[in-house]
Amino acid sequence: MRTNFYIISSISLVVTFALAFFLSSNWYVVFAITLAITILGYYDISQTRHTIMRNYPVLGRLRYVLEELRPKMYQYFIESDIDGRPFNRVDRSTVYQRAKSVRDTIPFGTQHDVYAEGYEWICHSIAPKAFDTLNPDPRVMIGNKDCKQPYSASILNISAMSFGSLSAAAIEALNGGAKLGNFAHNTGEGGLSDYHLKHGGDIIWQIGTGYFGCRTEDGKFNPELFAEKSKQPQVKMIEIKISQGAKPGHGGILPAEKNSEEIARIRHIKPHTKVVSPPYHSAFDTPLEMVKFIKKLRDLSGGKPIGFKLCIGYKSEFISICQAMVELDIYPDYIAVDGGEGGTGAAPPEFSNYVGAPLIDGLDFVHNILRGMGIRQHIKLIAAGKITSAFHVARAIALGADACYQARAMMLALGCIQALICNTNKCPTGIATQDPKLTKGLVPADKMTRVANYHQKTIENFVELLGASGLDETGNLTRSHIYRRISFNDMITYEELFPSIKPGSMRDGDIPAKYQLDFAYADRTRWGIHPDVKF
Repeated sequence: MRTNFYIISSISLVVTFALAFFLSSNWYVVFAITLAITILGYYDISQTRHTIMRNYPVLGRLRYVLEELRPKMYQYFIESDIDGRPFNRVDRSTVYQRAKSVRDTIPFGTQHDVYAEGYEWICHSIAPKAFDTLNPDPRVMIGNKDCKQPYSASILNISAMSFGSLSAAAIEALNGGAKLGNFAHNTGEGGLSDYHLKHGGDIIWQIGTGYFGCRTEDGKFNPELFAEKSKQPQVKMIEIKISQGAKPGHGGILPAEKNSEEIARIRHIKPHTKVVSPPYHSAFDTPLEMVKFIKKLRDLSGGKPIGFKLCIGYKSEFISICQAMVELDIYPDYIAVDGGEGGTGAAPPEFSNYVGAPLIDGLDFVHNILRGMGIRQHIKLIAAGKITSAFHVARAIALGADACYQARAMMLALGCIQALICNTNKCPTGIATQDPKLTKGLVPADKMTRVANYHQKTIENFVELLGASGLDETGNLTRSHIYRRISFNDMITYEELFPSIKPGSMRDGDIPAKYQLDFAYADRTRWGIHPDVKF
């Protein structure tokens, strides 16, 4: 190919120059373009970094253009309405339509293969409830015996997305939407910024391993700074981030190009540097210490609800946390269970694809352990992980959740087009970027209304699902209300798939066989699975 380039480029230069010299000066434009392409080709041949470009000068560059265009072209021209990833067009369109308050019904029946393995549905009743008689704003009170400032939360809230990962305009729009819709906005681990507070929406302040916003110069937890910020009236709950679905066991990543002077000030870090949060907390080193840290934060915040978020990994470690709770008689007010399918920002593919339990499995396990150990009444559960529809909310609540978080669905409500370049600082919608040329296009006053609309419509549809099932209370949804197809001619309920645990049974020694090994490994004084455990 290089030989062909030498020949073609040389002939083209000679011919275009001759035409310009002997025929018309207008050909000099063509000659100049040919010369520029020739120079570009010789550069491609001389560089050593890209083999394709060396072997196919100029033409080899098309590969990189097509790589850039592929996600957009595939999304709009190739994929069907139901096979897109991570969110298909039907789900994305539903979010867009509800956010814009336009028609969100679909014609001509479902496009899903209802006989495919894994298809799920909710049971309806012959005697459904009248929708207008049901509570249009179902909520859950979060706060146990030690909480002095319990919080009445919507069953659907904005999940953790940091300022830095998202733009200032996006954060402002999300918080404004939370204010309009009377639901909560989780800050993510990136700290409490002015944009989280600008419109007065309820805040869940997340504290990650980097302790951004409440850290010392050397990155340790700063109790004085935490106490000062946590007592702000807009901060309704505090959340300790143990792990997240996108990259459990891996610290958060803020690319250097997103780490502006402003973000650095808010996080108490150096600007224009890549920031990788530690994968572990320095404020505690054992399950017992972690539970004591929960009490410490509750005391420092004036008794506000304290929870923690995790994606389930070693089951024994969660069991050890529960055992520490029982021993100390200290309980978090809530636990947020994130699924391995979650994630909004930058993560290594191995972690996004192969680390962490999916939401359904993690939520089933956490609810069962809390119930089996007789402590479920102290702790509310929030589910997170690819929740976009009212059915997803109903399914999570049936499985044991009290409320849900949404991250990417809220980004879609802001106008996200699933360009899949969140980690490049080039988000075309101005959501996942710090580039002022791109963020200028996102108008918070418009987008906050869309966020509130989407939340309202989703809650309305959830209430209608509840009524269609013959139920009038969120808490009456059970695992028996959700069905899954396991083969062409077999379907089972979630109760059969994920059998419920009798309250307190595990404290009486009745531990199901599938959990016995996990209980054997559990140790309140250390983390992990240890080879010295004998059976």
